[in-house]
Amino acid sequence: MAPVNGGSGMLFNSYVFIFGFLPVVLTLYLLLSRQRPQAGIVWLAAASLVFYGWWDVRFVALLLASIAFNFTCGLALAGRLAVPLPRRALLVAAIAANLALLVYYKYANFFLAQLPMDLPALQVVLPLGISFFTFTQIAFLVDVATKGTREFGLANYVLFVTYFPHLIAGPVLHHKEMMPQFADPATKRFVPRLLAAGLGVFALGLVKKVALADSIAPYADAVFAAPAAGVALTLAEAWTGALAYAMQIYFDFSGYCDMAVGLSLMFGIRLPANFNSPYQAANIIDFWRRWHMTLSRFLRDYLYIPLGGNRFGEGRRYANLMITMLIGGLWHGANWTFVLWGALHGFYLLVNHAWQRVFPGRGNGAARLAARVLTFVAVVVAWVPFRAESIHSAWAILAAMAGANGLPSGGTLMTNALVADWRLGIRLLGALSAIALLLPNTLRLFASENPALDGPPPLTGRWRAWLGWRPGAVWGAACGLLLAAGVLFLGGDSPFLYFQF
Repeated sequence: MAPVNGGSGMLFNSYVFIFGFLPVVLTLYLLLSRQRPQAGIVWLAAASLVFYGWWDVRFVALLLASIAFNFTCGLALAGRLAVPLPRRALLVAAIAANLALLVYYKYANFFLAQLPMDLPALQVVLPLGISFFTFTQIAFLVDVATKGTREFGLANYVLFVTYFPHLIAGPVLHHKEMMPQFADPATKRFVPRLLAAGLGVFALGLVKKVALADSIAPYADAVFAAPAAGVALTLAEAWTGALAYAMQIYFDFSGYCDMAVGLSLMFGIRLPANFNSPYQAANIIDFWRRWHMTLSRFLRDYLYIPLGGNRFGEGRRYANLMITMLIGGLWHGANWTFVLWGALHGFYLLVNHAWQRVFPGRGNGAARLAARVLTFVAVVVAWVPFRAESIHSAWAILAAMAGANGLPSGGTLMTNALVADWRLGIRLLGALSAIALLLPNTLRLFASENPALDGPPPLTGRWRAWLGWRPGAVWGAACGLLLAAGVLFLGGDSPFLYFQF
């Protein structure tokens, strides 16, 4: 049984956030920072706690306890507090405590369900963002112990962990990326260009979420609900549903990442890039350099490399890759479907590395195009267990995608009274696929302002001339229209998909 979710909260795509929380917090931050920079930091940290508490005030105490524990452990690891444990033992104990908290809230019922006895499920309420603030602080502890991190300051550390643009769904932050920015007086100054660019990035992300991801969601939901209802999907229906979910999660997560980057840029602070057109990847290795980039970095630096990486031969390398992807899959949720998703991507990576070892060249243009198409199809197939409610449902949809229930004709979903809606959905699916597969992403459009750390390269040639952001009336009007369009689509409870992870 999955953990019980908390109450509804303050979404980025909500009236209370856009017209209430954001303007108040931003205005007071800029005013306070002009008078006293540290006051701006304290205010932003306090506002971030309010943002988190809006979801479920019960967990503010848990978040603060986690911050106090890890900050104290960091001081001890840096030699600023005397403790009776060797540094390595303290690090292991601190990481174990963080993981124990995560396992209890996220996986307790999952592990209970695997035991060969009938035990009652725990009434566990899953704290939002627990995976992100836990991983962020584990990285901090490891960096203090192994890299000699010495940037301490309680207010800055609280903001580092609670900073509201990243707190609920990432990116996973590194201490060395954020703490210098919080301490830099330059980030406390009002810069109109950054405010304008940040608002533009936010507006694009808002439209991606509410106008694109939410519009395609019903078609994915209908297909993924079919197996539980006893509906035998045809090949066309199954592939339509799988592609619809691939586009839903793409624009949902891309929209969140854009909104987080845009929000942070308004405050003069740059988050690390977390999304870079992953469906345009040349292969699966490249996909994981583009999808949830900070999670990939965390798994590489704090799991794959400590396991041995590629230092002990190809066999060990492949085993480490598979272990990393299985744990990465389980990180997304307490369900065997996520483990299957991680196993599929682990298998893809093994095949990709083995292929590159045998055929090290890039091939001609046709080969590169074929590789991109194959990569996209493999990713879409893997999204099926990721989205499915159970292994049984996942197998049913995958079997239908393989043609087990017949070809396009004779379906029960597309041939019902909603056929006009399905035709509209297929046209929408084609448009979203073209955007995801062919067009440059938001960070490239706004690359002239460096909206994110380690972002993609800027546009060149005609792309830059036509689409590259620059201050002025044209882009100002475009961003205003995008924001207005996004606001028009607001309404109802529409959380981002990664909030559940």
